Amino acid sequence: MQHPAFPEVTYQHHMDDKSFKKRIIRTTVILTIVTIIELGLGLLLYALNLPDDFRRMLIKGCIIILSLAKAFYIVSVFMHLGDEIRNMILTIVVPLLLFIWFIIAFIADGNSYKKLKNKYDPYFKETTMPKTNH
Repeated sequence: MQHPAFPEVTYQHHMDDKSFKKRIIRTTVILTIVTIIELGLGLLLYALNLPDDFRRMLIKGCIIILSLAKAFYIVSVFMHLGDEIRNMILTIVVPLLLFIWFIIAFIADGNSYKKLKNKYDPYFKETTMPKTNH
């Protein structure tokens, strides 16, 4: 019996085994293709050894966007969020977007601190190699 005011509340999510298996196989193929593209871009980035310029940031941005698309697709299909009503989806997605903003803000703040520390502390030098004894 459906609720008269809210028909989406009683929405049936069931599907037969054949269509369910078809959906899982299709999802697996899509995720595999996106992962292969991500790996290809990562290997391309490593092989070209580009300096920190626009092309390198563009490739990294594409990898991040593909990773977010995979995460969205996994949540939508395997965690069944795509079958929920719009308000439930927004209840989960909006705090997630705020959390992503939170991470980006802290990364930017840490990078700013690192650059300022290098600029104003004349005795601090970043190095990855041990100092040799003179």
